[in-house]
Amino acid sequence: MTSKSTCRSGLMAGKTCLVTGATSGIGRVTALELAHMGANVVIAGRDPAKCALTANDIREESGNPAVEFLVADLSSQEQVRRLADEFMERHQRLDVLVNNAGAIHLSRRKSADGIEMTFALNHLSYFLLTNLLLDVLVASTPARVVNVASAVHQKARTDLFDIHAPRRYSGFRAYARSKLCNLLFTYELARRLEGTGVTANALHPGFVASNLLTNNGILGRFLNLMLSIKGISVEAGALTSVYAASSPEMQEVSGKYLEKKQIVRSSARSFDEAQAAALWELSASLTGIPATTSFPSPAAN
Repeated sequence: MTSKSTCRSGLMAGKTCLVTGATSGIGRVTALELAHMGANVVIAGRDPAKCALTANDIREESGNPAVEFLVADLSSQEQVRRLADEFMERHQRLDVLVNNAGAIHLSRRKSADGIEMTFALNHLSYFLLTNLLLDVLVASTPARVVNVASAVHQKARTDLFDIHAPRRYSGFRAYARSKLCNLLFTYELARRLEGTGVTANALHPGFVASNLLTNNGILGRFLNLMLSIKGISVEAGALTSVYAASSPEMQEVSGKYLEKKQIVRSSARSFDEAQAAALWELSASLTGIPATTSFPSPAAN
């Protein structure tokens, strides 16, 4: 990647962006590109040393000093809450929230809250963090929520009665279901946000040569190697995230699913409003978030 000593454009100047899972892969590139555009960028990751190094590297590569970091393991609800509190202590506005953190767990694991790990990280962290930051998003309008999903959602079904503690576990099935949850959540969020000035969209980044399968032992390392051979670059994978987060063309677009910077149609199951509402109720119950959503009046901008 070419280093730059100055910001490429002022498209995002004065805007504050929070990007989760931003110490590597498409999250890091997304944060870097937003910094290039002049945004105040807050990256979130679970490793303090890696967060500090990444934030410093982005500052140097972008020529933008307004890059900072927050540390949290987003599979832990306590740490998601702490992250939200720390963000709001430092910042009075949030123009863009990019929910990007995610992983595949090939063997069954439980989060600190006793919830199946893939569902906890890939869906509940999106749901909880977004809900905790909704008031500041609405106060910052026009604002955007960008949820990184995946085309593998098309292979999934949602069995809500056991989705957070499945009786039979398959890592890839759990991952696909979590990505379908990203779509159901995005569309339900967009419906609830109508009239607030905050948009919510989801995207498929492509099959990216990333470290998504890290921490899965020898098999995970082998599959990561296959991704590195056959997958697209992280720079290419981040293009749609950056587009959804920054493009003027997306300012009033909400409740959509994007691929290669184009609006495309997601699976039929992702449009099931009854399932989306049931998933919202379940997620609210598991996180202690009120199931109903109310907002303050948007700030005049």
